[in-house]
Amino acid sequence: MSHLPHRSSEAVPRAVALLAVLSLVPLLVWDAAPGEFPDRAHDPLAALPLASIAVACLGRAVLRRVPFPDLLKSGALAAAFLFWAANQLWPDHPRATLFNDIAVGLFVVDVFLAIAGWPKSESRAATQAERGRQGRIPPENAGEAAHD
Repeated sequence: MSHLPHRSSEAVPRAVALLAVLSLVPLLVWDAAPGEFPDRAHDPLAALPLASIAVACLGRAVLRRVPFPDLLKSGALAAAFLFWAANQLWPDHPRATLFNDIAVGLFVVDVFLAIAGWPKSESRAATQAERGRQGRIPPENAGEAAHD
């Protein structure tokens, strides 16, 4: 079963991701000339790209109908970006440090899981099995790659 949707269904997450990238411009302009912006302008300027990329990340996973473990991992990554965005948007909030620490924890777990190879997606397992058939994975490991 293919988890790849029609390319047009990815237009919205791509547009939101592009918004995230484009919203970096005013943030970096603020860094170069903060006096040219209203007081506290940095807060929403920093939060917007983080929140936008969170929405794009989760939206893409949902629209692609990825397996549940991949959706869970995308959700955790999106949550990390949203907690970071909250910390940027409300730096004086009594829970701002907690927002930041949750983001840090989620990012560290995300990278750990990527290094550990979890979740093993169907396409990754199929690619590893194909490499095994082509002799690029030692034969004793090819079966494991296909079934992990």
